Amino acid sequence: MLAVLATTFPFFALVLCGWLAAERGLLPDSAIPGLNGFVLFFALPCLLFRFGRDTPLLELLNPALLGVYVASALLIVFFTVATTLSARVGMKDAAFGALVAAFPNTGFMGVPLIVALLGSAAAGPVVSTILADLFVTSSLCIALAQAGASGVAGRAAFVQALKAAGSNPLPWAIGLGAVAGAGGLGLPAPLAKVISMLGDAASPVALFTIGAVLSRSGRANRQAGRVTPPALYLPVAAIKLLLHPALVFALGAAVRWMGAPLSGGQLVALTLAAALPSASNVSLLAERYGADNGRVARIILSSTALAFLTFSALAAFLIEPAGG
Repeated sequence: MLAVLATTFPFFALVLCGWLAAERGLLPDSAIPGLNGFVLFFALPCLLFRFGRDTPLLELLNPALLGVYVASALLIVFFTVATTLSARVGMKDAAFGALVAAFPNTGFMGVPLIVALLGSAAAGPVVSTILADLFVTSSLCIALAQAGASGVAGRAAFVQALKAAGSNPLPWAIGLGAVAGAGGLGLPAPLAKVISMLGDAASPVALFTIGAVLSRSGRANRQAGRVTPPALYLPVAAIKLLLHPALVFALGAAVRWMGAPLSGGQLVALTLAAALPSASNVSLLAERYGADNGRVARIILSSTALAFLTFSALAAFLIEPAGG
């Protein structure tokens, strides 16, 4: 357990540093979009390009792996909507609650953290989950939110959400890296160095930015007087941190038992990806689409704070027996 904590603690400590910097005014709110833009459009694409290039294409598109992860995400989405939809929580808010329950913070936190825990072989499964969440999970939840709010036909709303996912630079970076790796294409040394430097900056800046975004969201909700009862957000955080990884592990173990090409290491990487806290960018999406951002922000904040314990405990349970 101590070995796992030695790896996970610095990652969550950087999130705390970003939160404290924003809370204390050392990082002004006006600077947070710039940090977020640097990570999303420069640093993280370079990191994912490197992982896409170094991961065999068949591993990125492993049907058993993607099938387990997507099936689990869909079950979590529909379960969360079914259990939270009420007179207080409309369809739009239930859909965004389902999105934070099924969409882990894989890009900003998960890729570097899980690779640090499991080694470079874990990059392929974790990068695959990013593609699944961007094109399936987020598109479905945004479509449900739009259809429920404006009466837009479900198919049209889903197409609109897919187009939005296609404008995200992350899947393009993964795809370009996979093409470069499959074709054995090398980069000029100066360009490769730039990509390496930007990729190396992705993890610390992304984690710091997560904390700053959570601080800003929390302060905005307090200033607006938005009070969300714990009963409206803690159960969703529990779904994210406990039910989602349990479901991924159970489905993956069943698929392995039936002989599907899913290794034990890949299953551990998938399970840990599902155990990550909720993706911080969902708060921005909720604000853009007019959902209850206060509730979404509290789910993200509580899942991030609690994940230090739940994720570390699960990682120790899954990794240390194998290591021993």
